[in-house]
Amino acid sequence: MRFFDTHTHVNFSAFSAKGGSQPEADQPPAGAKPSGGKNDREATIKRALDNQTWMINVGTQVDTSKAAVELAVKYPEGVYAAIGLHPIHTWQQMVDEEESHFKSRQEKFEEKDYEGLISEKVVAIGETGLDYFRIPETSSKEHVISKQKQAFVAQISFAKKHQLSLIVHCRDAYEDVLEILKAEYAGQLGVIHSFTDTWETAKKFLDLGCYIAFNGILTFDKTGRLAEVVSKMPFDRILTETDAPYLTPPPFRGKRNEPSYVRYIAQKIAEIRNMDTVEAAETAFNNACKLFKIKQ
Repeated sequence: MRFFDTHTHVNFSAFSAKGGSQPEADQPPAGAKPSGGKNDREATIKRALDNQTWMINVGTQVDTSKAAVELAVKYPEGVYAAIGLHPIHTWQQMVDEEESHFKSRQEKFEEKDYEGLISEKVVAIGETGLDYFRIPETSSKEHVISKQKQAFVAQISFAKKHQLSLIVHCRDAYEDVLEILKAEYAGQLGVIHSFTDTWETAKKFLDLGCYIAFNGILTFDKTGRLAEVVSKMPFDRILTETDAPYLTPPPFRGKRNEPSYVRYIAQKIAEIRNMDTVEAAETAFNNACKLFKIKQ
């Protein structure tokens, strides 16, 4: 049985006591440091690969994108990279939530900074998109949103230029993300990462040709919305992910997440759709390879 974690961040400092080349903006959440205070990044990847789990490490700015690529090239198979600028890094701000506390570092998406990172192990551009949940109260909302939209459209253009899939982050901004994708990216290859909205919204993304990815939120969502989406959507568009080190599923809630835990997402999908976990995992694996043009 094979699994595919299509969105993880083993390139973040949560997997290294020293933090490596990762910036301050990607420090692990409180209580989520590697056990023993050692660098366990390579051990985490080995644990996933030993459990038949492939992964895409996703960048959120130049430094973490570079780190994702450096990890990917170390492995002949099973470890890939996505490069891009996360919307919260288009504006400097403090991010203070249950699972993270850091200052984001303002950057502008510059093609020249990412061109040199393109290789056969880079399978997507992202994560990019819009995040209205974190707009700082001390800043102009219109200005912050404008900068996010500019970076999003620029990365859409970059993805099309290099014929790479797009990994889309969306939080409290589904209407605007849909509008931009419809205008700039309809019919192109992309995934809505960490989807949390309704079936009605999901249908709109599916109509644009998007895939939809589910992570640990699916396993502890009490609204029933995500279960409805999973039960109704075409199974050839479902992807599994962890978003590690965040959003850890049971039975490891409260601990640092990692790619090998993606099996619990596949199990939940199988439970919702009343099917065998092997079939759910293999289908999600094949979907990922198709979307990201990965040879098996």
